[in-house]
Amino acid sequence: MFVLLISAKLKSIKEVLHFSGPDLQRLTKLSSIDVQHLLKTVSLALRNNCVLTALHIYQHKEEFPAQHKKLGFGCPVFNRLLQGGLPLVGITELVGQSSAGKTQIGLQLSLCVQYPYEYGGLESGAIYICTEDVFPDKRLQQLIALQHQLRTDVPQDVIKKIKFGNSIFIEHAADIDALFECVTKRAPILLSRGMVRLIIIDSIAALFRCEFGIQHSITKAKYLQTLGAKLHQLSSGFQSPVLCINQVTDTVDERGLAGTNLDVLARVSPALGITWSNQLLMRLMVSRLARELSRDTHAAATGTVVRTLSVIFAPHLPQSCCHYTVSAEGVKGAE
Repeated sequence: MFVLLISAKLKSIKEVLHFSGPDLQRLTKLSSIDVQHLLKTVSLALRNNCVLTALHIYQHKEEFPAQHKKLGFGCPVFNRLLQGGLPLVGITELVGQSSAGKTQIGLQLSLCVQYPYEYGGLESGAIYICTEDVFPDKRLQQLIALQHQLRTDVPQDVIKKIKFGNSIFIEHAADIDALFECVTKRAPILLSRGMVRLIIIDSIAALFRCEFGIQHSITKAKYLQTLGAKLHQLSSGFQSPVLCINQVTDTVDERGLAGTNLDVLARVSPALGITWSNQLLMRLMVSRLARELSRDTHAAATGTVVRTLSVIFAPHLPQSCCHYTVSAEGVKGAE
């Protein structure tokens, strides 16, 4: 068989797969049974690994750490809700109204990623891309100073060894071109050198809302698809989660009452529409509660604003939610 392949001028096993069964028969003069055997042998040689079932991967977690490793939030309530934290591969969107705590969660994750693996981190830094306001450096320094109060699960000597401020790379993107420049050129360099394992964009909607009107919806959709594809490429190639903070759009739902009056209900929905939604692995929504959960809670007694984190969709999670507060030391889930 080998001699026949050489005489047919097939120099590699990949070239064999370029031809159909009948074509290989004509080229090599082999029988149909021998051709099928040849194709099967070549396919197995290229594949190298046998097919694995999802059950096998789940039952042998220690053999497939990439499929089960998550980036923790530094909060046991959040980690339980999200079954460990953010998946390493895929885009997670954090959407909510102003003052709901989106940036606070982003800042906390930029610190959590720097912790050792055994404490939910990835032992690396973060890229924080700002598209709206100036990066909240004072708030970050406050969070760094109070890490020992927030992360009571981590030994104090471990926290002291981490140079949190040295591993957060801040980028300011004033327009779409600057955002793409950062995502396509500077981010891959930091990821390839192992300096970062987390990308945060705060916020994804700001630039697209400013630069594209209704008449440019097709162009806007193409840019969103291109950006999503590049972020997915970086996330999967470097096993690094991507967190995109998004804004909401106010909508009005009018319902007729007895054919005369209108009941006008204000609702919010994530910005950028279905095109952007299709790029996401997981969507989380945060909101401020209109009133305290209970007069007996500690949050109500101290005047702390209670917020809600909800799982809107995710392939591995049910729709669920938890409550949390934002304090000086960071974001804390409410039991």
